[in-house]
Amino acid sequence: MKYSNDKPSGRRVSEPVQVYLRPRERDRLERLTAKLDTTKSDVLRRGLEALEGQLSDPERHPALDIIGIVSTTDDPGIDVARAHDKYLAATEIASWSDSPHGPHECDSE
Repeated sequence: MKYSNDKPSGRRVSEPVQVYLRPRERDRLERLTAKLDTTKSDVLRRGLEALEGQLSDPERHPALDIIGIVSTTDDPGIDVARAHDKYLAATEIASWSDSPHGPHECDSE
């Protein structure tokens, strides 16, 4: 038995989805809709596609952004692969003294 709301095979029909947005999110959606000169639905579709691409593309994984940050170390005894947190923390702390406004100088302003 075929009902009147049966979809023909092979035909793709959009499915309505209700989304509750906070005011800031709604404003963002409105801005993107205007900037891209498209519909709200298209903005949301693009956002889903971009998010899926970020999550499924291994080359876009945020952890891979740190590869290549450390090319050499001053201490040949440091195994950066094993002690990366310690090395990056030491590098960050060392950069504070190189700054024209060290951490203590900012406190006095």
